[in-house]
Amino acid sequence: MFEPVPGEPAAVATLDGDRALVVADYHAGLEVALRYDGVELRSRAAARREAVLDLLSRTDAERVVFLGDLGNAIGAPGREERRELERLLSAVAARVPVTVVRGNHDGGVEDAADAIDAAHPIETTPSRGARFGRVGFVHGHTWPGPDVLRADVVAMGHEHPMVRLEDEVGGSRAERAWLRGRLDPEPFEAFHGSVEIDGELVVCPAFNDLLGGTWTNAGQGFLAPFLPEGMDGAQAYLLDGTRLGEYTRV
Repeated sequence: MFEPVPGEPAAVATLDGDRALVVADYHAGLEVALRYDGVELRSRAAARREAVLDLLSRTDAERVVFLGDLGNAIGAPGREERRELERLLSAVAARVPVTVVRGNHDGGVEDAADAIDAAHPIETTPSRGARFGRVGFVHGHTWPGPDVLRADVVAMGHEHPMVRLEDEVGGSRAERAWLRGRLDPEPFEAFHGSVEIDGELVVCPAFNDLLGGTWTNAGQGFLAPFLPEGMDGAQAYLLDGTRLGEYTRV
């Protein structure tokens, strides 16, 4: 129903019989923002786009779901970011339909989508997310809607989860990770009232490898308003599928 692609920060979900490639936190135009902070990096826009297209071919997906923060600017994107968004959406929608789950960095996505003549539809969900069959999607910067929470699996982004791993001589490295655990109904029912919740929550790693993230095993707090209370017994997994155990004990 929702399975990571081995070795990749992406997943494949079964949505009403269709196979969907799921990518979270693409952050088109991130290099532009980093330049303003004094970090000079050449644009990786073409490489990011080709990585998505390659995954689309490898997984035989019939649609793509961008799980929020497809763009990087909070408001209207600048020229370089807008160009990257248009080229990406044009290339993907030339092959399959596209769904963009609205995140807190997606203010210019609809305008970018409207500017291209796409062969397949490009839809944008509300910030509360959307459910397709047994899988619900929400970016995670806002509370998921009740319909999303009724799904068997709820997938979110926003956190860019990472784990810090140390070796025997004290060296350390940061790795992107998946978090998977049961949805705990209590915080969601406190927010929405009574909701039928009996599913799994999956926190997806960021697709863009230039991003920092939430160091889940280093005491860093979560960004989502419903975490960690809304996630029970979550396990951490590396991109290659290695199970690290409960994320708080890694």
